[in-house]
Amino acid sequence: MAEGVYFYEMTKKALICGVSGQDGAYLAHLLLAKGYEVYGGSRDAQMASFHNLDRLGIRRQVTLVSISINDFRSVLQTLLRIKPDEVYNLAGQSSVGLSFEQPVETLESISMGTLNLLEAIRFSDLPIRFYNAGSSESFGDTGSLRADETTPFRPRSPYGVAKATAYWQVANYRESYNLYACTGILFNHESPLRPERFVTQKIVRAAKRIAAGSSEKLVLGNIDIARDWGWAPEYVEAMWLMLQQPVPNDFVISTGETYKLRDFIHTVFSSLDLRWEDHVETDRSFFRPSDIAEGHSNPAKARDMLGWSATYRMPDVARMMVAQEPN
Repeated sequence: MAEGVYFYEMTKKALICGVSGQDGAYLAHLLLAKGYEVYGGSRDAQMASFHNLDRLGIRRQVTLVSISINDFRSVLQTLLRIKPDEVYNLAGQSSVGLSFEQPVETLESISMGTLNLLEAIRFSDLPIRFYNAGSSESFGDTGSLRADETTPFRPRSPYGVAKATAYWQVANYRESYNLYACTGILFNHESPLRPERFVTQKIVRAAKRIAAGSSEKLVLGNIDIARDWGWAPEYVEAMWLMLQQPVPNDFVISTGETYKLRDFIHTVFSSLDLRWEDHVETDRSFFRPSDIAEGHSNPAKARDMLGWSATYRMPDVARMMVAQEPN
């Protein structure tokens, strides 16, 4: 090495769109631990709530920026100003149930937002690596088939339709413009950062209140649906790993194990020494217009190519959510 010449690795910059959500907060925590300079995007960074970042103790370490991913100019200006090495698109309406009530907003926030990000990356000509948050909801009801990256999409909700649309947008830009862009097709993943509109958190919080003396009844819809539930903090590591590969690719991220919702309910209540049958009622008015009866997955590609596999299964997830939920 010539005298006075030094080589050093530049600090990587990452922009997380949707940083205020469950996955955004955990991903920010992970990237900060890896030495990244992390920018967190929100439609109004001055007014938005970032309680998840506060809960993880990292709000002061994340540079918050205002970005509307439904506005191409806003996206392009943000990319040109920050010049991130990696962009993670975790934004958009995230509730399957709510998507039946707000189908237009769901489609626009997910598919148009993704398209604007892809087009802005192409237009900027920056060497950005792009991660898109896909969803197992795109598969629809596959019965007992373990869905993998080759399984056709047959979504059964406006949310699933929007996520399928975004998936194909990413694939198209990767193939047409040689962008480094990939989609993680994530099955259900939970944590204490989930809002109560998600059924897992609704169950946990109700069970905690009942254990503390509440006489309420927990009213749910179809408790015989079956899902593959994982632990969100370790799923964000798979997102990061996707962008570290030499070639962009899409991956199913899951545990590979499926349980009924009634199993989740049983695990939560039994961990609090309660019989769930004494406290839970079902109501058909809570059923969705169309739903997925079962969700099964095959995460072998992520294991083989990323070296990633889930450590925690549904029983672990349910117990950890109970243990970490404040009394």
